[in-house]
Amino acid sequence: MAKSLRITYKRSIIGRPKKHKVTLRTLGLRRLNQTRTFKDTPAIRGMIRKVGYLLRVEEISDETS
Repeated sequence: MAKSLRITYKRSIIGRPKKHKVTLRTLGLRRLNQTRTFKDTPAIRGMIRKVGYLLRVEEISDETS
């Protein structure tokens, strides 16, 4: 069972540091309440740690059986 993360963009980036805006764009999040699913990797975890106060993160398990 591989883990995945469901990331939802919940708070506005207006007035936030430019690095945080770039990180959200890198995650592919452009509109409020937009949701993306990613594999749980150290790179994704690092981006979440940087802008976690703007996101809602849920762990989901991928069951392929």
